[in-house]
Parts: sequence; structure tokens; C-alpha cells
Amino acid sequence: MTDIIVSYDGSSTDDDGLALGKMLGRSGASLSLAYVRHAREFDPRREELAHHDAERRLDHGTAWIGAQGAPRHIVINPSTPEGLRKLASAESAKVIVFGSDYRTSPGRAQPGATAQGLLEGGPVAIAVAAAGLRLNPEARLESIAVFGSDAADAAAQTADALAGALGAEVVPVGGSAVDLIVVASQPGAPIGRVQLSSAARSEMSSARCSVLVLTGDTAVVL
Repeated sequence: MTDIIVSYDGSSTDDDGLALGKMLGRSGASLSLAYVRHAREFDPRREELAHHDAERRLDHGTAWIGAQGAPRHIVINPSTPEGLRKLASAESAKVIVFGSDYRTSPGRAQPGATAQGLLEGGPVAIAVAAAGLRLNPEARLESIAVFGSDAADAAAQTADALAGALGAEVVPVGGSAVDLIVVASQPGAPIGRVQLSSAARSEMSSARCSVLVLTGDTAVVL
């Protein structure tokens, strides 16, 4: 079992996800990395090479965050979102962390295709790291904001719990220094499923920090 799964393929954008995973992991939460392969190779030698490549990527990731003992998962699934969805269920994970889309401007958080797939009815909270977060790997989450007055209970509980665990401060959204915005699913969303309002999606698009999106009426306590 693990609290936080970082989706990792060795790219620089996924290094941003590692940086955010490391920050969240300072709460005492357990952290693991996952790489999704879409199919096995028919040729045994090619399969051996592909598996070794996946292991090498994950080894690089755990070394990058200084957690060589962290669990690493190589998932085989033709759909990356579905592979991560099944892994999160098997591990009882609370959050899957992603880097932003590779075209994202520094400081902003924009989900790529895989994260986007899990933001549409996914069964686990999704965190998207601000682009360029990897450039300061020792940074900490010092300020956390909550989006939306109707987000209240789950998002506020999550922000308060994270702030307490990380020694951070809960601040107003839109403040000059925010490191993470917690966004709740819209009112009436199915419990345990992500369902965002258009206002929440707009907030994500304009955010200049990392974002944590919750499933319906479910706080995340790490």
C-alpha cells in the first residue's frame, strides 16, 4: 500500500511531478513511482530490454528524490490512465501526482493527456505540478490555498491537514505567494470520483502554482 503514486517516465516534466511528490511526502506519507508500458514485447530479448529500460527510468526517479528504497511499479496496460487507475486501486493510494503538459509555461500547472483522463471521473485525487518545479528540488510547500466557497469541507480539511503536517500556512486563493491550490470536485459529484466545474477548470488554467484536485466530498489526509 502507498499514499502517493508519482507517474514517471524519466522526462523533465515528470521530474516536476517528482518534486511535488517529494514535497507532499514530507508529510510522512508513503511514496512510490509508476511507469506504464503499453504492451509486452513478443521477442524475449526485446522484452528484457524494455523491462530493463523501465527499471532504469524508475531507478533514476528514486535517486532524483533521494529515496532509492521507494517502491517502483512497472504497469502493463494499453491505456496509461487505466493502468494508473488500477494501480491506485490496488495500492489504496490517495493521490496520483503528474508533471504538467510539456507545453506548459513555467510556474503554471496544466494536466497532460493522462492526467486529464483521470480528471474526468477518476477514482483518486490528482496532483499536477507546476512546470519548472524541478529546478528547486529542496523547495517546500509553505502556502496552501483552497479554491471556491462551495469547495469548502473536503478542500478545507485537506488544506488544513497538509498545512499541519508540512508546517505550511493556509492562505487566501489569489494571494501573492501560493505554492499549492486544493480544488474540490463540484457539489453533487459522486463520492470518490473527480468531477470538476467549469469554474474549477478555469482556476486550474490560470493557477501559478501546483494544484491538487480532490474526488467528490473526500478530503485527503496524508
